[in-house]
Amino acid sequence: MSKGKRAAGFYDIATEIWERKYRYQGNKKDIPEDKSIDDSLHRVARAIASNEQDARLWESKFEDILLPKYFLPGGRIIANAGTQRTEVTMFNCYVMNTIEDSIEGIFDTVKDSAVTQKQGGGVGFDFSSLRPKDSHIKGCESKSSGPISFMQVLDSTCRTIMSAGQRRGAQMGVMRCDHPDIEAFITAKRGNSALQMFNLSVAITEKFIQAVKHNEDWELSFNGQVHKTLRATELWDLMMKSTYDFAEPGFILMDKVNEMNNLYYCETIAATNPCGEQPLPPFGACLLGSLNLTKFVKNPFEKNAEIDFELMRDVTRTAVRLLDNVIDLSGYPLPQQRDEARRKRRMGLGITGLADMFIFLGIRYGSAKSLEVASEIMKTITNSAYEASIGIAKEKGSFPLLEEAKYCRGKFIEQLPEEIHAGIKKFGLRNSHLTSIAPTGTISLLAGNVSSGLEPIFAFKYNRRIRNGEEDDYTDVEVTDYAYRKYIEHIGRAVKDKDLPDYFVTTDDVTPEEHINIQAALQQYVDSSISKTINVPADYPFDKFKDIYMYAHSKGLKGCTTFRPSDHITGVLTKSEDKKEEETAQAPGSAAIPRPLELEGTTYKIKTPLSPDALYLTVNDIIDDGHRRPYELFINTKNLQHFSWVVAMTRLISAVFRKEKDPSFLVEELKSIYDPNGGYFSDGKFVPSLAANIGLVIDKHLRKIGLIEERKKAAFVETGVNKNTMDSSKFMICPQCNDKGLYNAENCLKCILCGYSKCG
Repeated sequence: MSKGKRAAGFYDIATEIWERKYRYQGNKKDIPEDKSIDDSLHRVARAIASNEQDARLWESKFEDILLPKYFLPGGRIIANAGTQRTEVTMFNCYVMNTIEDSIEGIFDTVKDSAVTQKQGGGVGFDFSSLRPKDSHIKGCESKSSGPISFMQVLDSTCRTIMSAGQRRGAQMGVMRCDHPDIEAFITAKRGNSALQMFNLSVAITEKFIQAVKHNEDWELSFNGQVHKTLRATELWDLMMKSTYDFAEPGFILMDKVNEMNNLYYCETIAATNPCGEQPLPPFGACLLGSLNLTKFVKNPFEKNAEIDFELMRDVTRTAVRLLDNVIDLSGYPLPQQRDEARRKRRMGLGITGLADMFIFLGIRYGSAKSLEVASEIMKTITNSAYEASIGIAKEKGSFPLLEEAKYCRGKFIEQLPEEIHAGIKKFGLRNSHLTSIAPTGTISLLAGNVSSGLEPIFAFKYNRRIRNGEEDDYTDVEVTDYAYRKYIEHIGRAVKDKDLPDYFVTTDDVTPEEHINIQAALQQYVDSSISKTINVPADYPFDKFKDIYMYAHSKGLKGCTTFRPSDHITGVLTKSEDKKEEETAQAPGSAAIPRPLELEGTTYKIKTPLSPDALYLTVNDIIDDGHRRPYELFINTKNLQHFSWVVAMTRLISAVFRKEKDPSFLVEELKSIYDPNGGYFSDGKFVPSLAANIGLVIDKHLRKIGLIEERKKAAFVETGVNKNTMDSSKFMICPQCNDKGLYNAENCLKCILCGYSKCG
């Protein structure tokens, strides 16, 4: 189809996702090619039943929950189970080892994380164990560069692994609220392209919360030595303002995490996986799967609509066995990860399609009735999961680190029914943890675009751009939410959004308090944690925004993540849009001016370990409408090794300077270039490549002449999003398709247009 042509009829997004992410092409020897989604699910059922004594029986039982999409395993399982891919893992994410405070320990972690990400696993790190910046290092009479500098190394490593062709990298960085470098950690991602492969979260203690409430002093210390004292409210406000403007850092109530941990007696948790739904110990792994709640409603849209709890119990029991088998069948990037997984046999069974289920039942998301129903659903799933795990333990044995008496005294386990306690004491338990609510972006699309995880519906319908091969050859297709589509089928006619029943709500209609109430209703029956984003409008007052986090604490949550659209974010999260020729011709920033005979400029010296000879970068300026702006750039060096590359760089940058009144987007583009051979340190700052170094110099020059301070930031650009159904102001530019469809849900950045997901 030609550029921009609209496809007619219902678009099958499930098949597109399957083709792109989960279809196995097969081989000529043993494993046939997947020719349909059902073929892929047959492959998964067969593979995961293979270690059962009666493999045919369990293959059939697994197919019974997979083929109707009652249960959706994590994406790594669907993509890899039953294939000949040996260098992959079926676990979605890991937390790395406690980082030893030494060069050797740090780079052991760098190596381990690279190996893990190569096999497709996201990773989380706790940086609280590293000494703060400028600390004395015994033996070499020098000062530490601090945790942030080593985070930059891991950021670069993640980019390199991603560029090598594996799944998109995802990392979580955590730091305690009392670490001396916590202020630098909170602001580490502001205004530049650093650490873009990280989500950041602060590990909040109960002591800190109380200090904030009582406006007390707060000490930042390391190994018992106090480095700084400030008001707790100062640190709180810094964190809240950063989250308000830049959507980071997140908020992990780490004392609550450890207080409610089933294995409180044998492990301490200090970090989470990249999206936060799995707080894990060192080398811990998260194994995920979700019940598709849209499949458990009888008589949807009718007055007698109800939940089939018995079917839910049956599916849960089979799903627990399926995931438990994966623990033994999966590959692991590191032997320590394999040992950790098999000693505790953790899993995270969760839900997706909650908002769609509410619509089937005629319940408004966030209402008192929705809280009641959500609690009952999660209670049913959790109790059934523990009952199933007891049954498997009776047959196959308990997880090795189970100590029945101590385990049953755990604060979460104490809440479970007495018959579960009795079963654990008599037969043991197969799995230490059983429930978690994780991001379900692509598996929800695979199920027909059901609402994702526990989130509200983002949009009832929207346009998605499907490329047909060439960059400018694409088809616009309309994608509809599953429950919305079923409602239209049910009433037999199209309906305008304004005429939908009042229980049809989207994210914009749900208040922050309602978001938290839903999360809290579910959390009381989740033994791990929940990945969720509380979306707030751009004009939401800061003082009310701060209260969201205290409200989350009061409701017993283990963490909280908010997202507010902001023009501060666009320069960090997005690439500059490739403007069409006709747009460029009309753009007000387009300004080609003939070169005068004389120009004034500045020359900068760049010294890198890549070459014994320095580079000299000269930027000449022109006065345009009374303002100074760059006009051309020259790079000179004695080293001719990269002569053609340098010439091309100078000509391209100069062309941009001459054409654009505001060339500041170049800075972010250059600074985001990472050399696969590694970067280097310059003036105490990690520089990921020579191109990035040139970007830093241009940034310095633009600041010197006042251009960056003068320019007005344009937060968003026009988009292919269907403006009849959604407010485009809540979108940012996607780094994959360079169009305005990026939004945040389930603590993960996603693109509604092209399907990009930062979480992979």
